[in-house]
Amino acid sequence: MAAGLAREHVRVAVIGSGFGGLGAAVRLRRAGITDFLVLERAGAVGGTWRDNSYPGCACDVPSHLYSFSFAPNPDWPRAFSGRRHIRAYLERIADTFGLRPHLRFDAEVLALRWDGEALHWEVETARGPLTADVVVSATGPLSDPKIPDIPGLDGFPGKVFHSARWDHGYDLRGKRVAMVGTGASAIQIVPEIQKEVRRLTLFQRTPPWVLPRMDRRITDAERWLHSRLPASGALRRGLLWGIRELQVGAFTKRPAELGLVERLAGAHMRRAIKDPVLQSRLTPRYRIGCKRILLSNDYYPALARPHVDVVGGLKEIRGTTLVGSDGTETEADAIIFGTGFHVTDLPIAQRVTGAKGTTLAEEWKGGMEALRGTSAAGFPNFLTIIGPNTGLGNSSMILVIEAQLTYLTDYLRQLDALGGKVALDARPSAVRAYNDMIQERMKRTVWNSGGCDSWYLDGNGRNTTLWPGSTGEFKRVTRRVRLAEYEVLRQRTEAGQRAESAAGRGSR
Repeated sequence: MAAGLAREHVRVAVIGSGFGGLGAAVRLRRAGITDFLVLERAGAVGGTWRDNSYPGCACDVPSHLYSFSFAPNPDWPRAFSGRRHIRAYLERIADTFGLRPHLRFDAEVLALRWDGEALHWEVETARGPLTADVVVSATGPLSDPKIPDIPGLDGFPGKVFHSARWDHGYDLRGKRVAMVGTGASAIQIVPEIQKEVRRLTLFQRTPPWVLPRMDRRITDAERWLHSRLPASGALRRGLLWGIRELQVGAFTKRPAELGLVERLAGAHMRRAIKDPVLQSRLTPRYRIGCKRILLSNDYYPALARPHVDVVGGLKEIRGTTLVGSDGTETEADAIIFGTGFHVTDLPIAQRVTGAKGTTLAEEWKGGMEALRGTSAAGFPNFLTIIGPNTGLGNSSMILVIEAQLTYLTDYLRQLDALGGKVALDARPSAVRAYNDMIQERMKRTVWNSGGCDSWYLDGNGRNTTLWPGSTGEFKRVTRRVRLAEYEVLRQRTEAGQRAESAAGRGSR
């Protein structure tokens, strides 16, 4: 960057160009704000849909609900779209809404530091420094892969990679492959790679609940109708949303009602798995919904194949021998980790230093918490999209993102209304009251009471990931900024500073 641009300043800096970052950019432009940048560490937009390119990668939320309400796509090819079509949708968002001039690629944010005198953020990026009045963190919880610390992993001589960093240059054909994990990625990968590997061993700590995936091709007639009559697409989206809203109560208030769903999932498994020993191994011992419910029609048939084994969780590695928690020993040429992401310990938090000189990670060492899932105390004008307790257990995260974008635009409107150089800092008492309410409501949810240990819970056993209510309720909670919940910070004028200095001299 040229010396003259060394301290480039923007009103808003957005971190990340997935759904959250691009959505923020669209809403900023619609609010008449054009002085902003979207800082992206990679060389293209797409977020998790750019990074995850594993075989079978697809969304488990219906396409017409997993898209922006302000940018409907009448041309979705399937009820549940694959990664390629979702990424293409995000590229079109960048083009259609004129976001390209605001995108700065290969600009990973290395550090953020609040300047309390200037009331702005100092932003260090891989492409040079800049300052911003407001920072919007839209890095998302599914951006940094997590690989468990397995004894002996460093000495494994074969190939090792994470599902979110798929090595397309490595040929799996004829190999003995270990798949570690049974989450949303693994159940999509297993059916695909079992077709070409010599032997596949699935290391499973806890079996997931799996329901049928009600997927089908969207007909040409349907696509024509949605294109010619947009209201039909909106109706389809509304129906998909309404069905999920009706299900919320069972997850958040009445987990006992989920017994019927468990029976449906059990029948789905038994249709493909006839071996009673394998049936027992694949039957969860916790309430359905406690961990993320997975959708697949070909996962169980893949596990029934003669060259596929299901063993206990990966405990230890001795050279090329992988040892399961059940004592099983397996030889492998390659290990694929489908072990999730840093969700409750967001890596960006280590890079953000607030008003007290502490990092967001330090402030969150006892657990993540933020006012309305957006503002952390001591970090003025720093807003998080998909922040603490904004996740959903049964619906589309795009609904949450859009609600938080409404909060963002009202936040900026409030700053304008206050006038001058100003910042808002969430009051600790407001953050505490909001999160006490969240945790109290969380006690009766299936995620806390269902008898499992999931990635929704942090190291202290607190659910800092999910929202314990409906999306309609979250939309109401984030409809506007309540100034009483924030401390208003104003930049001191030179006259004020001189008066303070004179008062200080007079008191001596």
